[in-house]
Amino acid sequence: MTKKYEFSCSLCGSVWRKSGATNCWSSDPEKKQPKPAYCPTHEHDDLIKEAFDLYRGDGADARMAKVAARVEGLCYQRVPGSSVINARWTRVEDTLAFARLMGYKSIGIATCIGLLEETNRLAAILRAQGFSPVSVCCKTGGIDKLELGLEEEQKVRPSTFEPACNPVAQARLLNRAGTDMNIIVGLCVGHDMLFTKHSEAPVTTLVVKDRVTGHNPVAVLYGQNFYYKRLQSQPIDVGE
Repeated sequence: MTKKYEFSCSLCGSVWRKSGATNCWSSDPEKKQPKPAYCPTHEHDDLIKEAFDLYRGDGADARMAKVAARVEGLCYQRVPGSSVINARWTRVEDTLAFARLMGYKSIGIATCIGLLEETNRLAAILRAQGFSPVSVCCKTGGIDKLELGLEEEQKVRPSTFEPACNPVAQARLLNRAGTDMNIIVGLCVGHDMLFTKHSEAPVTTLVVKDRVTGHNPVAVLYGQNFYYKRLQSQPIDVGE
């Protein structure tokens, strides 16, 4: 029998959001929702269990998974005398707690040149928390975009010097610095992939670049109906 690979967990959340439960979020058999037809556990339960086995024992993946789960628990606090649970930590605090519990010391920051001020503030926080930050800008080396094979008119400002981003260099410089963990601050789509691919240290993203929404891309999904509706009916114009 050919296994199916059409996973659609996003639909499950939409279907069961009113009841507040899904099949994977209920240990009570009486409250557990049935598995939808597109649930990956139907035909890939072996893969899921094999993956979870990586989190057992004392391996690197196991340690990281346990610390991540511990940080998730620390992020919330119970309201005395109530069943309400509130989030109390920002993503910056999550990142600091994870690095502390993992025993990391040297923290690399791969930053967009447009977010140097924010990176400087992050570095100050890291130093205050006892870490050693090392930051590398995306435009390091200052090599013109024409060296990528782009045409002059494909630049943001044609007929001007416009350096290309160099995420592989960012990763290799931080590799050479021997960082324990690297943080992405606003790298472009694609550049973040290249950085992550070439980074020897584990990578987390603190800031996702979105020039229109103030680096809050989720706003497009539920806060700006104009963008959301347009993206469902109109192809992206990439100048082809």
